[in-house]
Amino acid sequence: MTALRPAYITALGSFLPGEPIGNDQMEDVLGRIDGKPSRYRTRVLERNGILRRHYALDRNGQRLHSNYEMAARAVLNALARAGLNVGAVGYLATATTLSDVLVPGFASLVQGEAKIPPCDIASFHGVCASSVAALKSTFAQVRAGLVDTAVACGSEFASRHLRASVLERAGLRDRHGNLPFDAEFLRWMLSDGAGAAVVRNRPAERGLSLRIEWIDLRSHADTRETCMYAGATKPDGGGFTRLWADPASYDDPAVASMLVLRQDMTLLPAIVSLGLAHYLRLIEDGRVPTTPDWFVCHYSSTHFRAEVLKRLGEIGLDLPEERWFSNLTELGNTGSASLFLLLEGLLASGRLAEGQRIIAMVPESGRFITCYLAFTVVGPQDAGTPAAANVVRPPLVTPSPAPVADRAALTDALKQRLAVAWIDFAEALQQVPIIARLTSGRATLADYHALLLNLRQQVVDGSRWISRAASNITAEHFELRSLFTRHAAEEHRDFQMLERDYVATGGDLAHIRSQPKNVGSEAFSAFMFQAASRENPFALAGSMVIIEGLGNHLANEWGTAFCRQLGLTREQCTFMLYHGANDHHHLESLDRALGLLPLTQELVDEIVRTARITARLYRLQLEELGNC
Repeated sequence: MTALRPAYITALGSFLPGEPIGNDQMEDVLGRIDGKPSRYRTRVLERNGILRRHYALDRNGQRLHSNYEMAARAVLNALARAGLNVGAVGYLATATTLSDVLVPGFASLVQGEAKIPPCDIASFHGVCASSVAALKSTFAQVRAGLVDTAVACGSEFASRHLRASVLERAGLRDRHGNLPFDAEFLRWMLSDGAGAAVVRNRPAERGLSLRIEWIDLRSHADTRETCMYAGATKPDGGGFTRLWADPASYDDPAVASMLVLRQDMTLLPAIVSLGLAHYLRLIEDGRVPTTPDWFVCHYSSTHFRAEVLKRLGEIGLDLPEERWFSNLTELGNTGSASLFLLLEGLLASGRLAEGQRIIAMVPESGRFITCYLAFTVVGPQDAGTPAAANVVRPPLVTPSPAPVADRAALTDALKQRLAVAWIDFAEALQQVPIIARLTSGRATLADYHALLLNLRQQVVDGSRWISRAASNITAEHFELRSLFTRHAAEEHRDFQMLERDYVATGGDLAHIRSQPKNVGSEAFSAFMFQAASRENPFALAGSMVIIEGLGNHLANEWGTAFCRQLGLTREQCTFMLYHGANDHHHLESLDRALGLLPLTQELVDEIVRTARITARLYRLQLEELGNC
């Protein structure tokens, strides 16, 4: 078997059309809807933090360049920096969200524009992560010895789809003449440009190169509906209801409305949790240093950066902001071009040194993809072999980390593993029938009644097993016992909220009180009571992370969705909305409890195991609604 070869990014190139466009100039280029300034522009820009961007349009909204022309210019720029001519290219991989034409593939257009002689090509279509797929394919080609030189590029021409004339023709305005937020939002988020990388089997003869260690891309389309899309209609959170090619005539006004690039804002927040879980799995697998020298992250808004840093801090991962590299404020969100423009900017910054480790992250909200890439900065004489992790993809179920003796390290490891358990639980819930109907906008009043009725029987037992657990905590752990006791007192009336919501939406009080537990609830309660009956049942901290996390992260989302879809008032969804607003206090108490636990590696493993059992049994009771 031929040994795999190392692969290096030896040069990066870019093409940014026109002059930088400031925030106050955007509508001069894109146009004003019906001549009126936007209601949302200032709010969106304050949140995303972008100050300047580039457009491939002139002030009259006319095209300055095609998408494939920008890509070709970036490719030629990268080759020139590498000291190569187009004849050296053995493989070309391209990425874009929306090509200039439906057929042929984007790679064919770019190859033709750049006048690259006959070579192997591939076109990757998607959103931001398509660039990672393109780069990964060049990495594989060079590593396998199929070619010595490959080029990957990404290019976006989003602005032409965001022009006022396009949106006016789409007929999406309400009776007041305003566009829906999800149609206008992306006008203030996206920009144009192209980037490219030359990947070779040896480092550059002069200067620094980036040795590609591994690339890990994971799609979550099995549990997530489409978030960013064009060419279809869909309800909030749901699947496509009509496709652009369905109308009998392309002159149908509906076609214009479906070709608007849109983002389902109800789904977007999921990208943070998905990306965090992916990162934690890579840490568990030993592929990511907890503090890389550089963290290169493509994000669409500074809001997301702040949220990621907050979440990392909560689980004991320190990723100092000075190690982050971003050019979002200066270049805007360039989609599939972003990865190459980020790496180009970092390499040109003069801040890299041989031996430094770079972790790059590219999330995509199309139908939710998370990507991580690892690079090592090397000089001309590098003869290193990429890590063995290149060869074998990490297992889907990651092993427990090696034993750790230090108390702080144990606490951090516990928080990180519990975070992964929680996110796995939240993802698995998306496949439960009632939750799938709710998140796709298809919930019924019968669904809501079934959920209230079945949860009530288990919630009645909640404070009882917490009280039993508290009674079995010995005196030397008095503070922990007090925390458990207070928690039981706070939970013991929750079942009455469920009853009131049931009656307020037409249910019968006697009926909800008389129903037995379903099969899943029986298993759930039995497990909780037996775990609570042990002396010092500290493993139940794992159960509480799952249950309180559900309230804190999903209850408000579910309650709001039921209200919207069924036309209910907040007073008819009090149980879910109350927990969504208040369970962060319980999580804060739980965090204090974790700090008081007498942690050992064995207890950490048991807490995580209990969390995963609890998650599976809680999901089982939702799968078994009505099966009494």
